[in-house]
Amino acid sequence: MGKKETHKSPVRDAEQPGQAINIDLLFVPVEHKIEEKLPAVSGSSGRMIVERTKVEKESACWPGLVFGNGQLDYEEAMNQYAAETRDRLEHRKHAKEIEKEKDSAWREEWQARSARHQLQKQPEEQDTNWKIAKIEWRNKSQDDRKQAKENWKTCREQRQNDLQHRKQEDQDWHKQNQERKEIILPERTWIAILAIVDNCSRQCFGLPIFVSGSHITSEEVVIALQTILPDDLAFLISDQGTHFRSKAFALLAKNKGFVHIPIYRHRPESNGIAERFVRTCKNWLRDKSWHDQAGLQTLISDFVPHYNDRPHQGLPIPGLSPNEFAKRFWTF
Repeated sequence: MGKKETHKSPVRDAEQPGQAINIDLLFVPVEHKIEEKLPAVSGSSGRMIVERTKVEKESACWPGLVFGNGQLDYEEAMNQYAAETRDRLEHRKHAKEIEKEKDSAWREEWQARSARHQLQKQPEEQDTNWKIAKIEWRNKSQDDRKQAKENWKTCREQRQNDLQHRKQEDQDWHKQNQERKEIILPERTWIAILAIVDNCSRQCFGLPIFVSGSHITSEEVVIALQTILPDDLAFLISDQGTHFRSKAFALLAKNKGFVHIPIYRHRPESNGIAERFVRTCKNWLRDKSWHDQAGLQTLISDFVPHYNDRPHQGLPIPGLSPNEFAKRFWTF
């Protein structure tokens, strides 16, 4: 995480309202070249959603493409479209079975898990038979035990072999599953950046970065905010990402005395100030290159004063920068 500084607001009259802050998380690759496009990334749902690459978009195929076929009239195109989308009318459970049969990178994963589920049923039956055998053995008399001693010894040996075989199967499964994940789902490396913007002046209070990237925790977010948020903060606006709906974040709001305002789902315009800031920041980074966290931190340190000192078209007074507007606003 980069160096953070505590933001202190100018001295105000007691009648002046507390500040409102907009925050949001943006994600950038840990390494970027000028000729590469910065991908659009979302993490508000608690999982990383990355924009498809140009190659993926060009190779994508969906039923609606049929209407771009000039050789088909409207009725033919509509009939073909209806045939290709008929599966959406089927029961969801059945639709999932169809999805499993499709050729994709996940097919091997589904087949492996299905086989694993079948194998897990066998130990349950073995455990039941073993419990029954133990009860029968305990209920036998001394004479009966002497006669059945060899059978009981064989039964115990079989039990030990079953447990050892089960342990080996578990180890093999975890090893194969890990190898499959490394091949099918290569880990992409990201750096998370927390945008903190004043709702009124549009001032950026800081851009702490996190090398944990897509695995950033709410505790990391809280630690960063504790040293940056102004003391007179009244409202904090964010999306409903898991980082902002945690107990740690709720405790921060209680200790700092501000009201947390989570926007409605799928309504990013409600947090438009932070969303627009993220867009501005990524546009500025687009023609820059970096190779590690230190390189990105240097660029971010240059961006914050550049953003705060340049004219901002979203302010009520044209031609003013966020810093200039903040000075004038709190003078009144």
